Amino acid sequence: MNGLTAEKEARSPRAFVTLVTNADFARGAKALVRSLTRAGTKADIVVLHTGGVDAISLAPLRDLGARLVATELLPTSEAFNAAHARDRLHANAPFTKGTKPAFHTPLDNFCKLRLWLLDYEACVFLDADTLVLQNIDALFDYPEFCAAPNVYESLADFHRMNSGVFTARPSGATFDAMLKRLDTPNAFWRRTDQTFLETFFPDWHGLPVFYNMLQYVWFAMPELWDWKAIKVLHFQYEKPWEDHAKAERLRPLIDLWRAYERGIDVPDLASLKGPKE
Repeated sequence: MNGLTAEKEARSPRAFVTLVTNADFARGAKALVRSLTRAGTKADIVVLHTGGVDAISLAPLRDLGARLVATELLPTSEAFNAAHARDRLHANAPFTKGTKPAFHTPLDNFCKLRLWLLDYEACVFLDADTLVLQNIDALFDYPEFCAAPNVYESLADFHRMNSGVFTARPSGATFDAMLKRLDTPNAFWRRTDQTFLETFFPDWHGLPVFYNMLQYVWFAMPELWDWKAIKVLHFQYEKPWEDHAKAERLRPLIDLWRAYERGIDVPDLASLKGPKE
């Protein structure tokens, strides 16, 4: 596979795919892989990983049965790379809604696009800071390109897409078209892969927010929270394995993530209380 090196062969025509770019996201992916297995998926679980991830961090993912696929960075220009380097990107697109983790490397986000080169008929991408709380194998039958809106603060968020969960149909032709569109003179994708994918697929199909429930909804829009309906929980911005300023406000969600990371004492969702209880 062009730019990809897989450790083993595919077992299924369908795969859940995540991206790991450092040891922190490898820790997140461990909880994600466990959540997918616990939800009873029949599909492959693929971990794309860049050269910045050490072997010790990848070993638990392999032990959990994930298919590890090394990915090269995209062949983007020096100008593109400079524009999307962490310091430059955050200076040109200041972010005030939450705290980006120190290990966040915006340019690496574009490696998601190599998903379109994988040897599968259908894929569902999941960010490494998500948890799958109910079986979502049905998404493999959804068309390309489906994603949930970026809802975490108000109804105004519904017009933007969040690329933490999306459906895709691997195709070399699609990947080539993406590269051609991605790195053009003066290109600047404000929210990196999210802005690009939203532009590349302007008629993206909207999934219900419950397929990508962002953690800030817990305290910003509590009336929207429903444990029985949530399929995927997404720890956007601050991560559940970090100490951070919002940790106590998000404690029930963090405790849930840690149970999945350990693989023990995972509570029944029906027993969890909502933000107003």
